[in-house]
Amino acid sequence: MNILSFKNLLFGTSLCLSCVAFGQEETQKINISQSDMINELSLTKTKLQKSHNIGDRYVIQLFSGPNGDASNKIKDYEALYEYPARIKYEAPNYKVWIGNFRNRLEADRALLVIKETYPSAFIPKPERK
Repeated sequence: MNILSFKNLLFGTSLCLSCVAFGQEETQKINISQSDMINELSLTKTKLQKSHNIGDRYVIQLFSGPNGDASNKIKDYEALYEYPARIKYEAPNYKVWIGNFRNRLEADRALLVIKETYPSAFIPKPERK
């Protein structure tokens, strides 16, 4: 009886191994093709992110006032923090904006750190584009 079960075990093992080998052979034949439009889309998104033209992003506003004061404020800020900063003109004032945060949670976390140095900083409501 042991010999019979050993033969069955040997047969079952060889059958499983052949199935695995056959399955691996089939997976090597898979061909994935990608459209050229995906690369274009990726480049366009990267360009929009760098130019801050993607809507519904959150920023932190440090300052609003004349251009000279805004320039001084951004220089002081860049010496202390790593978040990207920019000056945006909205008539009649220049505004110093920090970051380009995807969601309110990220902006709130950064605001807690920045408020230690700039207590009047706040998060304005994002514009819809």
